This record gives sequence, C-alpha cells and structure tokens, in this order.
Amino acid sequence: MASPVDNLHPDIRRIKGDGQQAEDKNQHVEKEGGLSGGERDMAPVTGNSIHRSGSRPQLDLSKAAIQGNFEERDPTILLPNQSDDISHLALDIGGSLIKLVYFSRHEDQSVDDKRKRSMRKRLGFSNGNRRSYPVLGGRLHFVKFETCKINECLDFIHSKQLHRGASNNLPRWHSDGSTNENAIIKATGGGAYKFADLFKERLGVSLDKEDEMDCLVAGANFLLKAIRHEAFTHMEGKKEFVQLDHNELFPYLLVNIGSGVSMIKVDGDGKFQRVSGTNVGGGTYWGLGRLLTKCNSFDELLELTQKGDNSTIDMLVGDIYGGMDYSKIGLSASTIASSFGKTISESKELEDYRPEDISLSLLRMISYNIGQISYLNALRFGLKRIFFGGFFIRGHAYTMDTISFAVHFWSKGEAQAMFLRHEGFLGALGAFMSYEKHGLDYLLAHQLVERFPMGAPYTGGRVHGPPLGDLNEKISWMEKFVQKGTEITAPVPMAPPGTTGLGGFEVPLSKGGTLRSDASALNVGVLHLVPNLEVFPLLADPKTYEPNTIDLSDHRELEYWFTVLSDHLPDLVDKAVASEGGTDDAKRRGDAFARAFSAHLRRLMEEPTAYGKLGLANLLELREECLREFQFFDAYRSIKQRENEASLAVLPDLLLELDSMNEEARLLTLIEGVLAANIFDWGSRACVDLYHKGTIIEIYKMSRNKMQRPWRVDDFDAFRERMLGSGDKKPIPHKRALLFVDNSGADVVLGMLPLARELLRRGTEVVLVGNSLPAINDVTAMELPDIVVEAAKHCDILRRAAEAGGLIVDAMVNSADGSKERSSSVPLMVVENGCGSPCIDLRQVSSELAAAAKDADLVILEGMGRALHTNLNAQFKCDALKLAMVKNQRLAEKLFNGKIYDCVCKYEPSH
Repeated sequence: MASPVDNLHPDIRRIKGDGQQAEDKNQHVEKEGGLSGGERDMAPVTGNSIHRSGSRPQLDLSKAAIQGNFEERDPTILLPNQSDDISHLALDIGGSLIKLVYFSRHEDQSVDDKRKRSMRKRLGFSNGNRRSYPVLGGRLHFVKFETCKINECLDFIHSKQLHRGASNNLPRWHSDGSTNENAIIKATGGGAYKFADLFKERLGVSLDKEDEMDCLVAGANFLLKAIRHEAFTHMEGKKEFVQLDHNELFPYLLVNIGSGVSMIKVDGDGKFQRVSGTNVGGGTYWGLGRLLTKCNSFDELLELTQKGDNSTIDMLVGDIYGGMDYSKIGLSASTIASSFGKTISESKELEDYRPEDISLSLLRMISYNIGQISYLNALRFGLKRIFFGGFFIRGHAYTMDTISFAVHFWSKGEAQAMFLRHEGFLGALGAFMSYEKHGLDYLLAHQLVERFPMGAPYTGGRVHGPPLGDLNEKISWMEKFVQKGTEITAPVPMAPPGTTGLGGFEVPLSKGGTLRSDASALNVGVLHLVPNLEVFPLLADPKTYEPNTIDLSDHRELEYWFTVLSDHLPDLVDKAVASEGGTDDAKRRGDAFARAFSAHLRRLMEEPTAYGKLGLANLLELREECLREFQFFDAYRSIKQRENEASLAVLPDLLLELDSMNEEARLLTLIEGVLAANIFDWGSRACVDLYHKGTIIEIYKMSRNKMQRPWRVDDFDAFRERMLGSGDKKPIPHKRALLFVDNSGADVVLGMLPLARELLRRGTEVVLVGNSLPAINDVTAMELPDIVVEAAKHCDILRRAAEAGGLIVDAMVNSADGSKERSSSVPLMVVENGCGSPCIDLRQVSSELAAAAKDADLVILEGMGRALHTNLNAQFKCDALKLAMVKNQRLAEKLFNGKIYDCVCKYEPSH
C-alpha cells in the first residue's frame, strides 16, 4: 500500500531516525530467495508442493449468504456459523525489510428489499448461484517496515489487533488484551527464526515458519493469475504492462535475486523446481559496492548509478578496436568487453575513481550476468516467460533496464524480461496462502479491485511508519502537505521521543530537482476482494477487450485530461461540501480531498504507470474513490433530486407528444430525445456553464431543437430497420434489452425512460443498468426504482412493466392518465452495474448484471463515460447501440474530427 503524497515528489527524502543509524552500521541484504550465495548453487534440485497448515480451523460455510446492500461495491459474505478467528496476517521477515500481508473485513451492512428480491427471482438469481468463497468482501493490505525498526511493526500489528485473528479461541472483539498461548501467525524469511521469541514476548503469538521458496512461488502464481496488469516490461526507461493469458501462464522461469540468485522453473500451482542459480547477486553488489564506495546503504549505492559513467572503468569493444564496432560478430563499440577492465592499464588508486562510476559498472556487471544466465536457463527448458523479482530489483529503473537489455541482447530479441508490481510481497503473500483456508485460491482477476488510499508506510520505496487509517489522521496529513514552487514540504510520520512512530510529524525540506534511485517505484495499493464481480458475458472476446478509448500513454493526452480534472476540482469540492450541509467539518474534509486528489494527479503526472496501466476510466474512478475516502458519498445528491423532480413534472406532456406520432417518427424523436437529454452532465465544464443560462427544461428544449441529421456518427437508419423492418417485413422484437443509463434528471427521465417505454411497448423486456455507487450526477441503481415509480403514475405501460419487474411491489391505483391502452406485461427491471465511476469496465460487472445479460440480445450504452470514454470500440455478441452527445472539444476532435455537442448514434449488429 503506498501513499501518493510522498511518491509524487521524487526528491522528498527519508528523515533518518535512531534506527537508521543502526541500519547504516549493520545493514545486510535480505534473503528473499531462500539459500544465500554458493549454498544455493549446491542445493539439490527439488520439486515441492506448498504445505497447507492444518493448524487453522475449517471454515463453516453452512447458511452462508450475501450480506445486504448492493449499493455497496463489495458486499459482505456472511458466515453465520463461523467463529471469528479467520487467518488474516502473514509476514516475510527479511534482513532489511519486513513485509506484511493482512486481510481486513468490510463490515458495512444494509437492507435487502422486496424489489430486489423480486427482480433477482425473475432473473433466476439467488445467493445459491454464487460460489461460497471464504472471503468476507474484504481487503488485502500490503505493508512494509524496516527490519531494524521491528518494534514499529509490532506496534502496528497490536494497534490493529491483527494478532487476534491468529487466536484459535478468542474472538477479535474480546477486550481483555490476553492472547491464546496456541495462537500462531504464518511467517517466512530468516527473521521468522530470529525474531520468534520477540513476537511471543510482545504479542503472545508463535510464528509458524513456512519455506521461503514455497511461499515465493505461491505468491507469484497468485499475482500473475489474479492481477490483470501485474507483469510489465521495462526497456529504455519505458514501462509496458503485459496482458497474460492465464491459461498459458505455465511453465515460466522465476528469477529471484536476493543475496544470491535462485532460478525456479514453475510448472503449475505447487509444482516447481529450482533449476539453477548463481552466487553473484544482490549481496555481491552490495558487498563489493560497500567496500569500493564506502556507501552506507543499498539505496545510496543505487542512487550513485544515476550520475555514473561506466566507460571510465569498463573496457569497451571500442577501446580494443580503436573506437570501431566489431561488426563481424555484431558487437557495437559501446559493448562492454570486460567489466572493470580499463583499470588494469591505468596507474590509478581506488580513490582516483568516482564512486558513481564504480557503482554503475558494478551494477551492469552483475545485472548483465544474471540476465544472461536467466535467458540460457529459459532456453534450456524451452520457457517463453521470464519473471524477475527480489530485493536486488526493488523497483529501480536502471536495474530493470540493464536486466532487460541483457535478456534482449542474448536472445536476439526473442525473449523479454518481465517484472512484477508486487514483487516485494511474493513471500508474505505466499505465507498468507499457506493457511489451510485463506480464500484466495479461486479468485480471478475480475474479482479484485486495487485502490490507492492516502497514507501508507510504503511510499516510493521508502518506509515511513504505520498507515493512516483514521480519517482525522488523513486530514491532518493533507493539511500539512504544502508545495511552494520547487520547494516541497511534506509530512513524514516519525517517532517523537518516547513514542513508537504512531503519531507526530516532522517536516523535511528539499529541492524539487533532486533525483532518487526509487523515483520510478510502482505504488502498491489495497486489493479489494469482491467475489460477486464477473466478466460481462456478452463481450464478443473478453481477452482482447480494452475498455479505454483514449490512450493516456501519449503525454499530451495525459496532461490535457489532468488539466481538465484539476480545473473541475474547485466546483466539485463546493458541491461535495454543500452535500454535507456546508459544515466546518465538511469544509475541512473538502480541502483534504482536494489536496489528496491533486497529490494523486501529480504523482501520476510524474509516473503515469505508478498505479498500474492508466486509462481515463481509471482516473475518473480514482477521483470518486478519493471522494468516498474523505466521506463524501454522494456530492450531487441534492442536485440530482431537484433535477429528477423538474424532469418528472414535464414527462406526461412528452409522453402525450410521443404517442401522437407514427412509429417511425416516434423512434427518431426518441433517439433525438436521448441525445438531447445527454447534455446534462455535471462532469463537463461546457455543460456546467450551460446551467447558468437557463432551467434544465429550457436547456433540454434548446438541445432538442438543434438536433439535425446527419449526426457525427449516424447509424440511425440501420437501427430503425432492425426495429421497424422494411416494407412488409416486420422484424422479431428483441427479447431483452440492457439500457446502461447515465445522468440523473432529464437524461434518464426525458431520454432513456421514454426509449425504455418504446421497447416495452414492442414486447421487449427492459433492464435499466445503473451505477452501484454515486459518481458525479450519474443515477444509481438505488435511485432508479423511485424514479420509475413516479414516472409510472403517468403511464400504464411503465406501470405494468414496473409491477411485472417487481419495482412496484404493491399494485398501484388507476394510472393518472386514465389510458386504456393494452400493453404487454413484459417486465421493467433495475440492476446495478458493479461500479462507482462515470465509465465502466465490462470485465468487472455485478453478478446481477451478468445474470440479466444471459437472455439479452440488445445492449444500449448511453453517455460519454460508458459509450465514448470507454466501450466505443467494444464488440458484443448481441446488437449494440451507443448513444452520446460529445461535450468535450478535445474528445470530439480526437475521436471523430468533430466539434463539441456533436452526436453519436453508433449501431452494431450482433457478432
């Protein structure tokens, strides 16, 4: 878990506490790869299966059920007959760092109502359809501490009562502070033996030691299968995330570079063998580097490489051939012929060479050799994938570049070195999975959502102290965060005299131009385990599906959208504060949110891949998550209610107007109405400006009057033919339509509801798909039933369909319009989409939506977020209609060579 606050500034340095001096004197490379040095080379080749400890109680899944609220993105799985002592902490204690992986439950509860039960029954969807995961809709946290500050780690465990989860008998809420003498915590690494007595003394728990290599492989397998963009390449300073086919993952070579190097051939879960290794690894680099440069820390040695010139020490091919290439065998003049070779012919002493040049030459020598040996072993076993991890890499850009160059050079471009975002946590994660029932075995990539909250001990490769879990702590952190020009002031949690690092701040100053060795470090967030997310079943090819339309790897695009979000921030803060009554507390939280989100943006501007693969959808969701983190759960609540009421007041007149038309004119008017009503978007600066020029009804009428075909993308004629047919040939109506709705107010009431009514009139079941959580002024699935009920008071078609779909639980009185028109009793239903963003990634949708899609043959995506920013190029197994008004000039130019307020009506028959 990482804090973007410090990460966004590569020049903020760690203030060294008393423990750092001890580290400077006694630091040694942690052994993340098991045996060290030559011991590994002589170790026998073995094949192991990860041991499942029997010391944990079995989970009781009887009467398991989803706990309530589908407004929540990650509902709880309730295990009523399970005792509360589920394993939820594991450790990897190395020589330099302690890595923790711990599980926290998400215990928010809410009600289940008759409407939802009725809808789920109609869809054939019940709790029994779900897999019975031993996961409580929880979160997996990743935390690092320096081993020399192990007492801070123990204080952190105690403060969160994580050791209570290890107790076999006492429930977590037991308050007498005692711990069962049989309580255990899974641990791996040399420190699991070294500090066992300390854990027993301080926490009253025993450390159950797990084999390092078992844990390493188990952790890597889980991450590669469960995290969509876990693996990446790193060449010439550029990161590219790799989409792996999980069915073709095995076999692969895992190269773990600790003190020495282990090379492990992984053939499957629990199936691996150590096939090779070398005693020249991270310990070699740190040991020789310390002797030759007098550096006091591994990070300091790495930092020197950024200003180094290895040509002053290494003998190059050009030195031998008079500055020329040796083209006959494909060696350029800059190729290293002999590491440190130039020092042979020079009458210089050690002090005559720059430490920066020595460090770089040493790094290249070791990295090139590891890369070469790794490729040769991959070639030996016919392996296509090589993953590198371990203490030696630790997110250092030049180290990854050097290893990548070696693999590319020796394989002649046929093989690639790949790295892992969570590589430092492989051992701890594997130890977590060694519990007999850990709940992670069958989770898939679409059931994990990574988020990046403020305040964390692991910031840009540096360790600062415990995570900031309390809201007041987070607000205090953000209030202390200030930037003035190139001078940066940022709070770092430190240990005041007599405390353990759980409170207090000291404020270091540094200049913004300073580089640091871990400037490219990737952030590690919190993994939210959401077992009820599924891949949308109507995607034509989920493997090739890419939700994002805009490529933010283009720095100009990235800068533009960051500017858009930054410019919109003051208005968003005003709305958020107003939604909470404008209290002083709300103002304080609003200011903290603004600082936090700005910190996220600056961090991503510095390192776009810091949080994984970046798309516009990720940016927009990050903003919403940040709002929720500071307890702004629905910033536009009052605005949405006001606009819904105003739109519902004019709906009866619109329906009368539509009913007076023939079906061809009515269909065109309906599509025009959807496009015109989509103008209402508080996320668009151009549209916010319109709100100051008239009422929503005036704006809607103005927008409708300006509807002129042809639109920028105009497939209406094809859609009309599918709906109405041509000549005497009448098409078969669609069986079920999924309507992904966008904004509250006129957009849903005057745009999408009349279109839904037309489909119902033709005998098509309609499912309105709304957000699970609020995002700007988007309508949520929780709000839709009430809107439908109000609309149904003016329309028999909507009333009967709503009754059939369970939206109106008790039969209503005669409709207000007195209409005698007979309508099919096909249902109108509402489901949540599984997300809380203006965009949608169809690789992660709610189980309800996946169930509703089972019989659907028409998908209608409405709005910029769902139909343009994402899914414009998505292909479906069924008919698809994408409708949106373009409310951003840059987007109009980029996608369609058009202009603002252009309209898109894109119809694609089933594939």
